[in-house]
Amino acid sequence: MSVKRKDSARTSSRDGAPEITDSWIEEADLRRGQKVVRRGRPRLANPRQLLSLRLPPEVIASWKATGPGWQTRMAKVLESSTPRTRKHAG
Repeated sequence: MSVKRKDSARTSSRDGAPEITDSWIEEADLRRGQKVVRRGRPRLANPRQLLSLRLPPEVIASWKATGPGWQTRMAKVLESSTPRTRKHAG
């Protein structure tokens, strides 16, 4: 068991951290002119929507057994078997 020595100096995670100044904050955002350039992954033109769907456990297990990417493959199968829309009578 390790015991903390009484004469050990207390350390802080802030030791050596840069001082936060107005100029530091201004430089924190990447800008082109007055516009802030967003970093990271670009937004998708057609993002997927969240759907809660109850399926039998055997169906989920069989898809998961196909390995990584099973949800994408399932979506492709569903997309290819999309039912045709019906026109309302009347």
